[in-house]
Amino acid sequence: MWLTSMDLNKLSRLFFLVFLLVGCTRDPQPVQRIQGLALGTSYSIQYASETLKAEVFEKTVDSLFDVLNQSLSTYLPNSDISKINRGDSTLVVDEHFEKVYNAASWVWELTEGYFDPTVGALVNAYGFGPGKPITNLSDSQRDSLMLFTGWDKTELTPQKTIIKKHPHLYFDFNALAKGYVVDVIANALRAKNCYSFLVEIGGEIVAQGKSPNSGNYWKIAIDDPQQQEERKFIQVLTLQNQAIATSGNYRKYNVDPTTGKRTAHSINPKTGLAFPTAVLSASVVAPDCMTADALATALMVMPLEKSREMLDQLEGIEGYWIISDDEGKLQEVFTSGFPRE
Repeated sequence: MWLTSMDLNKLSRLFFLVFLLVGCTRDPQPVQRIQGLALGTSYSIQYASETLKAEVFEKTVDSLFDVLNQSLSTYLPNSDISKINRGDSTLVVDEHFEKVYNAASWVWELTEGYFDPTVGALVNAYGFGPGKPITNLSDSQRDSLMLFTGWDKTELTPQKTIIKKHPHLYFDFNALAKGYVVDVIANALRAKNCYSFLVEIGGEIVAQGKSPNSGNYWKIAIDDPQQQEERKFIQVLTLQNQAIATSGNYRKYNVDPTTGKRTAHSINPKTGLAFPTAVLSASVVAPDCMTADALATALMVMPLEKSREMLDQLEGIEGYWIISDDEGKLQEVFTSGFPRE
């Protein structure tokens, strides 16, 4: 199981991301289903296959979870990432750690440092994380925490070891590791010649081919965050061999008693400052789930126009934001190619 992440934006995604198989049922095809708990959340896998039975592939999935936990889980004290966090500079990381590290480096550079998997100490200090907060965090205390915050203070050597420029620097890959695990399972299905599937872990999704139930491309519904007892959807989108990830903090916000405006707070890892933001959630559609996962996290912190400009430069990647306007009403913002209905 995965330890609760420094990225609080991910904590709310399960409350508003659900999955719909939309369309008329056609002649039934063999549909295999696997579901359970892993990485500190729930997962669901469904795929069409006459030969790869669920009970067989489930063993493969369990094995992958074990391997990936041993590499990337901060929950396990003897995992590779936990050993590195304790200061082991001799450990040779595996291919999974290397891929996630390199992806984090790319997104950190792309977002000009707004995405940073070393920001956990600051998240805890402000009371947004699982650790003990610092009451009335002072400038000097924040400056001290910034000494061991910063992706540029890490290095993956040619020998596949990790160098940390400060011993207290702490890696937490939760902002992209679940997406990576989804990709690994999706690739395992492709290796078994399965090309019609949906893999979901904690709200991160890869959809391949078409639903065997409807014969249509997979459709994903996003819950309306203002729904009360009756369930309502704010968006439905179609995924065509794509991934989606969503970050949200609308369950952790303040309401101005005069204006009724919702204001959430995020932490800028470049400055260490917590700041109010009107962005309540951000979703990213991308070719792979690790990229979608990391970018959705970054969009919660980046200025809205800056993040839109960034996504416009990326081929095959689209974004969707839910924001609270000056009157406290929800507004939706899309990139031009976001696959909404």
